[in-house]
Amino acid sequence: MTEQEQSKRIVGPDYLVAGRYRLRSKLGSGGMGAVWLAQDTLLHREVAIKQVTSTAGLTEEAAQEIRSRAMREGRIAAKLSHDHAIAMYDVALEHGDPWLVMEYLPSRSLAQALNVTETLPPLQVAQIGAQVADALVDAHAAGIVHRDIKPGNILIADRGRAAGTVKVSDFGISRAKSDTAPAQTGVITGTPAYFAPEVARGGDPSEASDVFSLGATLYTATEGQPPFGIDEDSIALLHRVARAEIMRPVKSAEITDALLHMLEPDPTRRPTMSEARDLLASLAAGTGGNLAYVLDAPLLEADGTVPFWARRGAAGGQVRRSNRLPTSTIAGLPAVDQNVPLGNVPRPGPRVPGPPSLAVNPSAPAPSRRSVPAPPMALVLTLIAIAAIAVVVLTVVLFSM
Repeated sequence: MTEQEQSKRIVGPDYLVAGRYRLRSKLGSGGMGAVWLAQDTLLHREVAIKQVTSTAGLTEEAAQEIRSRAMREGRIAAKLSHDHAIAMYDVALEHGDPWLVMEYLPSRSLAQALNVTETLPPLQVAQIGAQVADALVDAHAAGIVHRDIKPGNILIADRGRAAGTVKVSDFGISRAKSDTAPAQTGVITGTPAYFAPEVARGGDPSEASDVFSLGATLYTATEGQPPFGIDEDSIALLHRVARAEIMRPVKSAEITDALLHMLEPDPTRRPTMSEARDLLASLAAGTGGNLAYVLDAPLLEADGTVPFWARRGAAGGQVRRSNRLPTSTIAGLPAVDQNVPLGNVPRPGPRVPGPPSLAVNPSAPAPSRRSVPAPPMALVLTLIAIAAIAVVVLTVVLFSM
């Protein structure tokens, strides 16, 4: 097939990218592009290949911005080499547009798992969090802020030799400290349900905001919904995030305190990513456990199998058709006014089952002291009568003396 004939073909299964990567099936798609399973015809291995948003019909300036963003993602991801991060292999150019070629991990995302079962066991969530945090420690050391940590970007391998392996993916909106490309002032990109309050207010994403987003992701896994709830109105949700209206955890058991520490509204009070990693690993390991083992070990049940919620086509859990978790990355949201009041993170209370609607609303007036209930009227009358009799008796005694 000539290059001209190839350029007229619609992208789909059997399409050959850059003369090397043959597309097989679409793995997923979103606002930032589509991801395909492909065959590397040169090295004879499966890869995941990301097709960025099409530049067809765009102005040259807009098309160039998309290409530059994709190249930036490729370069940033290529800086990171970690057992718990998806590896970047190549950037292939097809008719001038970059396609990102990555490690393919047969897996399901944490978001997909939470559509099978409403919540996950807290100690398994702690292990997932510790391994993701370990990868992000290296990312931060390399000057990379992920900026979009969420359940959809955490993968758990469900088969093969890698079964149970946890990896963080999608550095699509990441930014390196050395990046000199101008950022758009007052506009934020990401998934609002997992934003840190300072990001919702227009502050720059940072290592501390990655800690918050990871905490929000793990909270979602144990509580069944993000710390700010679920709202299709992104602007309304963004305002709740900016005010740090975090719902009190009621199902997170042993990891509640760790989550609340990561979800501190004040970024200076949060743990560093390495501190969060160590805290989560120690919880997953238990007293006297091996932290290094927790950070390296695949996520498996006692019988050596992948947890049922991490298997594609898993039975034993109902897909939640309502109450869908937010998954899409949104670009171009206006930041919230910096002057909105900021609340305090809720402190852990009794860990008993209860409705996940115990929201802490920092903008609401503080509750007044609980008043003592008034005594019943019959009791009042009885006390008055006793007092009157006492007065009469006392008077008689005095006059008889």
